Amino acid sequence: MGRGSFPSGLARSFNARIMALRSSPRWGRFLRRHLAVVTYTGRRSGRTFSTPVAYRQTGDAVVIQVAMPDAKQWWRNFLGEGGPISLNLDGVDRAGHAVARRDDRGRVTVTVDLTP
Repeated sequence: MGRGSFPSGLARSFNARIMALRSSPRWGRFLRRHLAVVTYTGRRSGRTFSTPVAYRQTGDAVVIQVAMPDAKQWWRNFLGEGGPISLNLDGVDRAGHAVARRDDRGRVTVTVDLTP
């Protein structure tokens, strides 16, 4: 089981299905307007990971509100000074720098400054 109350195998299966739907001709166009795929390299493992996330974009800034942050690990790679990240936004890959912050209520926000 993963951290929190969401089993990691279930999360992987759910994410795989969302990624497939996002690529589908029928649903992809709609989902890509609301879901980005973040790709990053794990700080400790050195492995590359990709996961779908909901986002808001204003110009070259992207904000990701992490739902159930205690059950997820990916955002921890961007604590402190943050790090490099790639986002697929509506079919276009964009590089950027992400920084994760947890507020006093436990909510986690990842802010990405996209490279122009």
